[in-house]
Amino acid sequence: MDHAPTTLIGDALNRVDGPAKVTGTAMYAGDYKIEGGISEGYIVEAPVGPGRITKLDVSAAENADGVIAVLTYRNAPAQKPYGTPEDEGRFTQSHAVLENDQVRHFGEPVALVVADSLEQARYAASLIEIEIEPGEGVYNPLDHRDQEEQPESVDGLSEVDTYEGDFDAEFAGSDFVVEASYFTGAQHSAAMEPHVTVAQWDGEKLTIHMAIQIIASAVSAFANTLGIDEENIRIISPFTGGGFGSKLGVHNEAILAALAAKHCGRAVRVAQTRRNVFANGPHRSRHLQELKLGAGKDGKLKAIRHYSLASMARNYPFAEAPASPTRASYSTNAIHTIHRVVKADIPKVDSMRAPGEAIGTLTFETAIDELAEKCGIDPVEFRLINEPQADPTSGDDFASRRLIECIRTGAEKFGWSGRVKPGSRREGRKLIGHGMAVAIRPNTLSPASAEVSLTADGRLTARLDMTDIGTGSYTILTQIAAETLSIPVDRITMELGDSNFPTTAGSGGSFGAASSGSALFDACSNLRSAISERLTQSGIIANSFVFKGDRVVAGEHDVALAELVGDDGLKAEGSVDPDNHGNGKSEYSYGVQFAEVEVDADTGELRVRRMAGVFDAGRILNRKTARSQLMGGMIFGIGGALLEESLVDDRYGSFMNRDFAEYHIAVNRDVPDLDVHMLDGYSKDSNPLGSKGIGELGICGAGPAIANAVYEATGVRVRKFPIHLEDVLDQLPAL
Repeated sequence: MDHAPTTLIGDALNRVDGPAKVTGTAMYAGDYKIEGGISEGYIVEAPVGPGRITKLDVSAAENADGVIAVLTYRNAPAQKPYGTPEDEGRFTQSHAVLENDQVRHFGEPVALVVADSLEQARYAASLIEIEIEPGEGVYNPLDHRDQEEQPESVDGLSEVDTYEGDFDAEFAGSDFVVEASYFTGAQHSAAMEPHVTVAQWDGEKLTIHMAIQIIASAVSAFANTLGIDEENIRIISPFTGGGFGSKLGVHNEAILAALAAKHCGRAVRVAQTRRNVFANGPHRSRHLQELKLGAGKDGKLKAIRHYSLASMARNYPFAEAPASPTRASYSTNAIHTIHRVVKADIPKVDSMRAPGEAIGTLTFETAIDELAEKCGIDPVEFRLINEPQADPTSGDDFASRRLIECIRTGAEKFGWSGRVKPGSRREGRKLIGHGMAVAIRPNTLSPASAEVSLTADGRLTARLDMTDIGTGSYTILTQIAAETLSIPVDRITMELGDSNFPTTAGSGGSFGAASSGSALFDACSNLRSAISERLTQSGIIANSFVFKGDRVVAGEHDVALAELVGDDGLKAEGSVDPDNHGNGKSEYSYGVQFAEVEVDADTGELRVRRMAGVFDAGRILNRKTARSQLMGGMIFGIGGALLEESLVDDRYGSFMNRDFAEYHIAVNRDVPDLDVHMLDGYSKDSNPLGSKGIGELGICGAGPAIANAVYEATGVRVRKFPIHLEDVLDQLPAL
C-alpha cells in the first residue's frame, strides 16, 4: 500500500486486531506458555464470614497426587498489611491475602492449592478441612441504617454531598411533587473472561501476565503488597476479555499467583472460576435511593433531593455516586444530593460499568417521568422545558451540551407520539408501552504518555501501556496515528499493555480512548514536526508531506526516508495533561433513550421490542466500534432493568446465585432491534481530539426508558429493580 491512508479518525475501520482474535493468536492472560511449564493454583474459599479460622487441616491435600504446595496464612510469603499505605488509594494499596486467621467475608480465600494440573489442585482442595468461628456480620445496609455514615469520597468525586438552594422551602411551595423510594439490587460485571493471572519470579524480578484494565496502579499494588520495588515488576496484558470495572485493580487471584510462584519457585497460574468471581471479584452494592422532586404548574422544576444509601465493604474505601448525574441534568431552584454508606462484611464493592450513573439515572429518570405525569406534561416536553443553561450545581458553563438535539432527534427516529393512558395500547393479549429517559455521563481526561518510532522503511510502531478490554483500543489508536502522520494503516504496529511502555490511565471510566489517544496524537505530532525539521534542514520547504512506503513526498520533492531518519530511525514522545483542557467547564457526554416493551397480560412476561438511542459524544473516533460500545451499553441497561441481580443471603452474607444459570444477563432472546444514532460534533474543550467518553454512555438512560415503558404498558409503577413479572402480574389491567 503505497498511498496515503483513506481510513482515518471517525471512519468505521474494521478492528486491526480482529484477525488475531478470531484466529486465536491474540494472547490473553491464561494463554501464556512458559518454558518449564506452569503449575496451577486453585482457590479455597471461606464458607462464611466474618469470622476466625479455628481449624485448617491441609495434610490430606498436601499428600494428594500432583500437589506441589498448599498455601495458607501459616506459610504464605510475607506481605504488607491489607490497605496500606492508606494515602495511596484503593487501586494501589496492599491487597494482602492469606494474611492471618481472620476471615473478612464469605468467599475470601483461606488456602491455595498448587498442583501440576488444575484437576489435581481442585481435587486436593476438596480434601481440606476447615472450621470457622463466625463473628457478627453486617450484610444488608437497610437493616443497619443506624450505622450509616458519610463516606470520605464517592467514586473519586470531590464532593460527597451538595446543597444548592433552599430545598425545604421550594419543595413546600411546589404544586406537584414526587416522593418515593427506589431499590436496586447487587450486580456483577460478568465479563466474558474470568480473572486470571500467571506469575513468574526471576530472582527479585516478578513478571505478571494478567487480565487488568489499569497497568500502572497494578504495578504499585503488587509493590505495596509484596514489599518490593516497582522497578522489579513487569505486567503484561495485551488483551483483556472484558472488564466493565471489575479489572480496574488487582484481586485475590493475582496476589495468590505471585505468592505461590515465590513459595514454589516456579511459574503459577491462578484462574478464578465463574463462582470465584462472584466473591473474589468486585460487585455493585445494593442501593436504596430516596427521591423528592417538586415542580410548579408550568412544569418547571423547583426542588430536587436525591439521597443514596449503599454498602461499603469494610476496609475497602469505595462508594458509588448515584446522585452524580442528578447534579447536572435539569434546571431547578434547589438541588440537594446526599450519599451515605453502611460498612458491611461483604466481598469487595467497587466500580461497575457507569458507576453511579447506571443506577442513578435508573431511579432519577423514573422519578422525573412520574413527576411529568403528575404535571400533565409529555415526558419529552417536560425534559425540554427544564433544560439548564449552566450546570445546576456548580454554576459552571457547559463545555458542550446538545441534549435538546438528542431528545428531538430521538423522538423523531423512535416515532414518539406522546404518552398515552397506561394500559391502553394493546395488540391482542400484549400490552404495549413506550418510555424514554435522558442519558448523562461525566467526561474526564486523565494523564497519559506515548512513544512512537519510525523506521527507514516507513513503518511506525507506537507503544503505550494502554490496555484493550475488547473496546477497540488497537483500532482507534491506529486511526489516530494514521491520520496524524499520513501513514497507511497497514504500516502501523500498535503495542499495548506492557508496564515497560509509557504510562497511561488505562481503560475504564470512559476516559481511555481520549486520554491515550490524545497522548498518541501529541507523540505523532512531535514526530511529524521532527520530520518537517529534517526536510527543512535538507533544503526542502513544504507545507505538508506524505509517506509512500520508504519515501517521503513533499510537494515536488521525493526523498528516501532513510536520508531523513537514518538507519536507527526516529523516535518521539508525547503526553496529555488534563490541566490544559476544559477551562473549568462542566463536562458530560449526553444522550436520550427510547424503548418499546410488551407485557403479556396473562403471564406478566416482559419483553423489550425495540430501542432507539441518540448520543452526543463529541468527535466519534470510529463509528463502528462506537456503535458497538453504545449497543453493548443498551444491552447492559436491559439487564439492569429486567434481569441482573445478585441475591444475598443476609444471614451469612453469601451470594446465592453464583453462576450464569441463576445470575441472568441479557442474551440474544432478550435483545431487540437497537437503533443507535451519534451526532456529528467536536468538543473543543474536552481534549485535543475533540472526543468525549462513550463506553458507558449507552447504559445511562436505557434502564429507566424500559421502566417508564413498562409503566405505560401496565399502569404499574415499579420502584424495585430489576423488574420481575411478579411485580406487575397481579396488577395488570383486564383485557
